[in-house]
Amino acid sequence: MTMVERHLDSFKLVSKKSLFFFFSMTSIMFLMSWFFVLRTSSRPYFIDHNLLPSSKLFSTLEDSMFHTKVPNVNVESSFGNRAILVDNEDVEDESEASKSNENTKCSNRNDAFLLKVFMYDLPSEFHFGLLDWKQDGKSVWPNVRTTIPGYPGGLNLQHSIEFWLTLDILASEIPNAPKAKTVIRVQNSSEADIIFVPFFSSLSYNRNSKPSPHEKKTRNIILQEKLVKYLTSQEEWKRSKGKDHLIIAHHPNSMLDARMKLWPATFILSDFGRYPSSIANVEKDVIAPYKHLITSYANDDSTFDGRTTLLYFQGAIYRKDGGYVRQELYYSLKNEPDVHFSFGSIQKDGIKKATEGMRLSKFCLNIAGDTPSSNRLFDAIASHCVPVIISDEIELPFEDVLDYSEFCVFVRTSDAVKENYLINFIRSISKDEWTKMWNKLKEVEHIFEYNFPSKEGDAVQMIWQAVSHKVPAIKLKLNRFRRYSKSPPSIEKDLKPIHVPKNFW
Repeated sequence: MTMVERHLDSFKLVSKKSLFFFFSMTSIMFLMSWFFVLRTSSRPYFIDHNLLPSSKLFSTLEDSMFHTKVPNVNVESSFGNRAILVDNEDVEDESEASKSNENTKCSNRNDAFLLKVFMYDLPSEFHFGLLDWKQDGKSVWPNVRTTIPGYPGGLNLQHSIEFWLTLDILASEIPNAPKAKTVIRVQNSSEADIIFVPFFSSLSYNRNSKPSPHEKKTRNIILQEKLVKYLTSQEEWKRSKGKDHLIIAHHPNSMLDARMKLWPATFILSDFGRYPSSIANVEKDVIAPYKHLITSYANDDSTFDGRTTLLYFQGAIYRKDGGYVRQELYYSLKNEPDVHFSFGSIQKDGIKKATEGMRLSKFCLNIAGDTPSSNRLFDAIASHCVPVIISDEIELPFEDVLDYSEFCVFVRTSDAVKENYLINFIRSISKDEWTKMWNKLKEVEHIFEYNFPSKEGDAVQMIWQAVSHKVPAIKLKLNRFRRYSKSPPSIEKDLKPIHVPKNFW
């Protein structure tokens, strides 16, 4: 091979390498420029899995190229209650003692999730005084660190929501308390999302609804009148006309006198059975679960075949209003061999019998009575007995985040009273279907538990979350209400009508 040929071959080799290098660098620069445009346009859109294929690959490449460290964030949810964001980097920097503490997650919670509540310092006669608690000193509140006044048992407990929520607000003032916060008490009402009225209205009705021989009015009515007078005199009420106030009236007969004057407030109710829609409705108010009377079924390892009763009901059979269906079903089901349908009450060992009966039953009837709802539904949930709900007007707590059809059976009243319809329908539900609903009951039962201190995703937490859902609508009402608050008063009433001659036009 000549010298010229050798030089020519070398030149070709160098040219190929140069071209390959040039092409590679051009491609890399093009990819980087395209990458940079996407990144600078909007980082959140860049990492959206719906916009880019294999976005995990791109996000990894982005991190390496721009030397940014994206923290690994854990999202923990509790059935719509709220999301808790815990930054792993922050957790790594904490002490070993903090790492072992189950409440570490609460300390890292974003304060934006807290509902800010201003609570009136009402005299104790409206709340813990009804529990025979005697205040010590100037404070109208018990020291919840050391003293929790006892709440009466029996049927009183099912409407004790006011007690649990008030305790939760008081507990929010204790620094570094081991609790899951969703609410915090503020001392300046202008900073609050909601104004809380701590009147134990259900307890007042249960204890003070019968007049004494020397009284023309019951103590319950007197307290309601005093409450109306107190609230309407407060600057907070005058400022909003009560639109940002929260009042608990869980017992269907509580607040029957005051509600007509306090209706702009948000009510916490068991249902709307005794309220006209102009006073209470699902857009404005919150439905809270009853506190179940039956003990929760811990370590439930029962089976479809082990629960020998197909359908269970025990309670008052003859009811007024919408409760006629109970009578109809009693006469159609009483002779079915695997159905328990009988009269029962809380008296004597009623709760014990109901506990045993529900735990041995596959399905538990929840039928409308004097009102659309009853505590029986929540007793059934606590017993993992699949509820069969026959109540067309029922409102269910937290239904914006809970799909009750996953663990309850709904039957229209018009269908339930048809001959053999209900029993045939229940018998048609397979073992697999029932087992799926039974497992779901065990999964959601904590949502209906009342605790102090409140626990993550329990009934107390869920009620506060439901209240927080109402806050934007409340703020909208208030802002619209204040549109003309700074305008000078109208003088139209001082103007005299102008007389126009009959033939003027």
